[in-house]
Amino acid sequence: MTENDPSGQDAEKARPAGAQPDAEPSASWAAQPAPQQPDATGLGGHATPHTGAQQAYTPEQQQYNPWSPQAQSQEHQTQGHYAQGHQVPGQQTPFTQPGPSVYAVPQQRQAQKSTSGKLLAGVAAIALVVGGVAGGTVGYLTGDASGGSSVNALDAPKPAQQTGNLPAGSVEAVAQKLSPSVVELQVSGRSGAGEGSGFVLSTDGYVLTNNHVVEVAAGGGQIQAVFQDGKKGTATVVGRDPTTDIAVVKVSGVSGLTPVELGRSDDLRVGQPVVAIGSPFELTGTVTSGIVSALNRPVSAGGNGDQTTVMSAVQTDAAINPGNSGGPLANMAGQVIGINSAIYSPKSAQGQGGESGGNVGIGFAIPIDQARRTADDIINTGQATQTFIGARVQTAPTGGAQLGEISPGSPAEKAGLKSGDVVTKLDDRPIPNADALVAEIRTRAPNDKVKFTLSGDKVIEVTLGGQPVTPN
Repeated sequence: MTENDPSGQDAEKARPAGAQPDAEPSASWAAQPAPQQPDATGLGGHATPHTGAQQAYTPEQQQYNPWSPQAQSQEHQTQGHYAQGHQVPGQQTPFTQPGPSVYAVPQQRQAQKSTSGKLLAGVAAIALVVGGVAGGTVGYLTGDASGGSSVNALDAPKPAQQTGNLPAGSVEAVAQKLSPSVVELQVSGRSGAGEGSGFVLSTDGYVLTNNHVVEVAAGGGQIQAVFQDGKKGTATVVGRDPTTDIAVVKVSGVSGLTPVELGRSDDLRVGQPVVAIGSPFELTGTVTSGIVSALNRPVSAGGNGDQTTVMSAVQTDAAINPGNSGGPLANMAGQVIGINSAIYSPKSAQGQGGESGGNVGIGFAIPIDQARRTADDIINTGQATQTFIGARVQTAPTGGAQLGEISPGSPAEKAGLKSGDVVTKLDDRPIPNADALVAEIRTRAPNDKVKFTLSGDKVIEVTLGGQPVTPN
């Protein structure tokens, strides 16, 4: 599955772990986006293909994006893909070798006239199945071959109505607490229309969501927020950060909004139960549950063809589908611990006509600790701040992130890092490739002090820098 892209963005390709590169790796300035190489600034640059780790690919390598507006006039061959990016033909499957996952841009679901028909057809099929089972059951209950008195479940009185409070820590309790704060965002602009999800940050209307959900409306489009109780309000983009896929909008014309309670993502545990809420396939207020499947999963998602989003994601098996983007992932206390942003859809899960398949139990969320910092910057200044070190970076042949040219006056130069240094660990986090280094840097705040372990076990302390992000 991937979310639709009303902005007409081409999605980045995802490269499975262990697949061989199609081109020699090239570098891009960490502080200046460039189309061939992930950088340790977190700003821009596609992930350069490299041996032994998954990659995102350049626009020239992109394949058909079934959700984009361009797809309305073009027909292409589809392949297996991660989120919005397609798998490169001839490469190994995503599960051939272990390694950090790299995924292309998740997009919000695009409005399509055929959706209602498909949903109605599905409902009709379900109704037929239920009708058949119910008919057989009633016949069995009312028919008594022995000729004795029959027992009919329809004659039994209804059980007592459920009363009292919901059990603390239950999915029901989380849904009851969080659902009033979850918003469906209906978005339209010159390049298309679609819908996604978001959640309320403040009583005066600030809503947190994904950049790719609202990007199409950033240039004068329209956003309508629809709440659980049916209230509707017009929303405007306050600020957005394509490099972290985070955006904040503000809703006007509504009152009595209920802000969510934000949790923390730095103490999540694998196996911990979680709940996702959003509007998959325009089904507002859908609740699903699962667990935290993995942590610190490097996931790369292309922005609009000239930038790459790399995050250290929370992986979950809670069902996430087109339209869930921007919605909350919560712990069992009802605290938001992530923003649902992408899922993996293998080739076998793709639908007919090039449409991507739905949930297969591998979804990714932006950690709320990172999202909280970005949202706070946007609300206070209208602009996000990007953490960076100011060095080119590519995956080293033997593993790790190899630094290229160092920008003069950058945090990397001030710390004494040199071109050719290979970073194998950031604090206690192993760095197997370039994307992992970019993702880890982005999870930190400007002015944070971190320790880079280089090949040969040399340790250098680096004070991270910060720079404003200019949306594309």
